[in-house]
Formats: sequence, C-alpha cells, structure tokens
Amino acid sequence: MQPVSLKALSTHLGLSDGTVSRALNDYPDISSRTRARVKAAAQELGYTPNSNARRLATGDAECIGYLVSGQTSAISEPFLAELLDGLSGAIAARNWDLMLSVARSPEDELKMIARLVQTRRINGLVISRTLINDPRVQLLKKLRFPFVTHGRTAESDDHAWFDVDNALAFEQAVCHLAKLGHRRIALITGPACFNFAMARRQGYTDGISASGLAINDHYIEESSMTLEGGEKAMSRLLALRDVPTAVVCVSDTVALGAMNVMKAHSIIPGKDISIIGYDGLSLGQHSSPALSTMTQPLLEAGKQIGEMLLGVIDGQDPKQYQVLVKAKLERRETDGALV
Repeated sequence: MQPVSLKALSTHLGLSDGTVSRALNDYPDISSRTRARVKAAAQELGYTPNSNARRLATGDAECIGYLVSGQTSAISEPFLAELLDGLSGAIAARNWDLMLSVARSPEDELKMIARLVQTRRINGLVISRTLINDPRVQLLKKLRFPFVTHGRTAESDDHAWFDVDNALAFEQAVCHLAKLGHRRIALITGPACFNFAMARRQGYTDGISASGLAINDHYIEESSMTLEGGEKAMSRLLALRDVPTAVVCVSDTVALGAMNVMKAHSIIPGKDISIIGYDGLSLGQHSSPALSTMTQPLLEAGKQIGEMLLGVIDGQDPKQYQVLVKAKLERRETDGALV
C-alpha cells in the first residue's frame, strides 16, 4: 500500500498544504475544528508525516546522541548492545532517533561534542565510561547542553547521572568469597582514570578489611577492559608464589579473559580458583563453566537514562535526575567454596 502524501491529504480535504501541515502540528492559528478534521482524515487515509521534512521545518533534530568513549574505542563492547537497546526504546516512544558516534581518541571526543552541539544534530547526549575528572562533562556544562552520564565523576552534584553502587558491589563480592573460605582474594581492576574502576577497587579493599583479611598489593592487578587485558593480568597472578584462590574482576569481559588463562593451565574456574565478574552479560552465562557475576541492569539503565535525558531536554532540573542502584550477585558456576 502506497503511503499517502501531504499533497494527497490536502487535496482530499480541499485545503492548502500549509494549512494541513500546521493543523497536524497543532499550530494555534488553525481552529480546533480544522485540526480535528485534518487529523481524522490523516488517520482514515493512513497518512504518516515525513519526519525529515518536519525536522527541517522546525529546526528540531528530534535525536539524542550516544558517544562511544575514545578511552576504549570499542563499539563492540558487549555491555553496549543491552544499554543501547534500552536507550533507543525510551526515545522511540517520542518518535526520536538515536545517533551513535565513535571517537578515535579522548581528544577527538571533545571535538566531536563541540561539533554535534554547534551543528544542532542532536538535542542531548549520553556519555559512558566516566573519568574521575572528566573533560567531556566540563565541556557539556560550559556549552549548557543537555546530557546524562552513565556513571559518575568525582564531582557529579550538578548534572544528571545514572550509576550503580560499584564500591558496594565489590565489597559484597569479596565478602561472599571470604565466607566461602577464601583468604587469598585477588582483584583485576580497570585503568585508574575511570571513576567506576576506582570505586570497584575501593569496594575490594573495604571487603578485604571487613572480612578480617590483610591487603596484599601483589593481589591487585590493573588491566585494560578487554579479554587480552584479563589474560595478561591473570598470567601475572598465576606467577606469584602464593597464587590467589579467588579473583574478582572489573568486568565480565576481563573475567572471561582470566578464565582463558586458567583453563590453559588446566585450572578449573570455580573449583581450583574461584572468579566473579561484573556486568551480568549473557556471554558469561554461556561460558564454560558459566561465569558468576555481579549483575547491573543494563537494559533498564538504558531505558531510564533515555527518559532522564528527555526530561532534561524538556527543561527539568538535571539535579533531580540522579539515580543510584545496586548490583546483585548472580551465582553460576565459578564461585566455589575453598576445599
């Protein structure tokens, strides 16, 4: 069935194209009776407005952006698919679009933000992988442009953000392993520039102290947020004289890399060395053995972030959109008791 054009709808009603267009867009200079008549005819004939034409006419992009961090340059990150699914669903309710922009480097991110704002290609922006001191946040504040961060910075009191209590999650993971009898518990953390990585490291040390254990700096390894990073960090831990009996990892991806090295050394995850990841990704559920993890609500997070950003775009106070949720331990097969 051919879509009905604005011209065909106008001809059917005996009105000008301009009158029909203004009626469909609820302009006050068109009487309520005419607006009702036009909308009834549009519904009857199956008319769908041309969104591109409307956007050109109004100057409204009707689009929000998501910026993939130049700190990772990894559009293929597994967590991203679930987050974007929720985000696009939230803005679809308003018939808006989602633009995905990938930065080549941290410097490129700032140029990209300035260009997107200047050209008015988007109404608002979402950024993830927040840094402790994040120049992207400072730039967006300076430009007075609507944005929401997925994660916090060192100072997040005056902008909208959605975050998981990372410190609490890692404290709980460590305490869980300690209750299973583990005393040599290691951490594979992420780059220190990321706020979430430092929060997770703090949670690890809090969990070690709360469990009556001593901090051993040799059991703390920093890794890139990749499979390869997890593999390298786990190799260093296995080279220690007193090999840890359990490991908590900054992400599921890093944990799966660590498991690759374990299995290459004939070490059975969950039996010989326990391991807990973070994110709750489905790929961890299908690993062998299935990865135990601290789950965060990525799909729901994306949906809520989208709704928050629309609220900020509509003029609401960004400070009222600050949401902190808790991660949950999902026990699968890699968090075993110390035998």
